[in-house]
Amino acid sequence: MALHLSSNDQKQLLHWAADAGQNECCGVLRGTDGKVIAVQWAANVAADPSRNFEIDPAALIAVHKDARTGGVPLLGYFHSHPNGLARPSASDIAQAASDGLIWLIIAGGAVTAWQPIAIGAHVTGFAPVPLIVEG
Repeated sequence: MALHLSSNDQKQLLHWAADAGQNECCGVLRGTDGKVIAVQWAANVAADPSRNFEIDPAALIAVHKDARTGGVPLLGYFHSHPNGLARPSASDIAQAASDGLIWLIIAGGAVTAWQPIAIGAHVTGFAPVPLIVEG
């Protein structure tokens, strides 16, 4: 399955990553059927945002509540890698859930898409997902 992302959303993600500087930016992807309808920035509440990310739990709860009442579903997450590596890190694998949601990583002026690979509830890695930027 490919993931479809608008060029405007791609530009927004690159902007947030640049604004975050040496810290990781993060947030959620909303959409359905492999199409991102909206990207939403969230505060990175990790203890060390220069090395890790943790999406503000209040932002995640709000997305889930909205989706339950007919809003756009949660499709995945995004975060930046200030080190320029556009692939999942060991920390990403360790903190990923086996929920099958998409992860976008913003690094080195590019956006890449990934999906967790899991054995039961344990994530063992990520598989690349083709990213189609439209518009």
